[in-house]
Amino acid sequence: MQETREYRRNRNALFDGIEEGGIRATSYSHEIDEQDNERALEGLQDRVILLKRLSGDINEEVESHNRVLDRMGNDMDSSRGILSGTMDRFKTVFETKSSRRMFTLVATFVVVFLVVYYLTK
Repeated sequence: MQETREYRRNRNALFDGIEEGGIRATSYSHEIDEQDNERALEGLQDRVILLKRLSGDINEEVESHNRVLDRMGNDMDSSRGILSGTMDRFKTVFETKSSRRMFTLVATFVVVFLVVYYLTK
């Protein structure tokens, strides 16, 4: 018997305020202040403005990085062309087996490497 009474009390506590047709209006009739609504709206507007600025900053950063990557790709293409020309010269030198030409080519390569090193530094 006592279990049945406790079950009914728990059930009543669980479903307190709920009727067959829905929720009783008196149990959940909390009035929201108009000023609270205005403050919440202003807070949301501030957040939207912040997010808009943040997304604009991210867009600028992405565009900046894309420009840097494009320039880097162009530089890599030009250096690839220079290196292929250098390799062609090396092939020519190794085919002729002239020691004077070999020395000139190696010295030129070292000088060009040092110049490029100091220009990039």
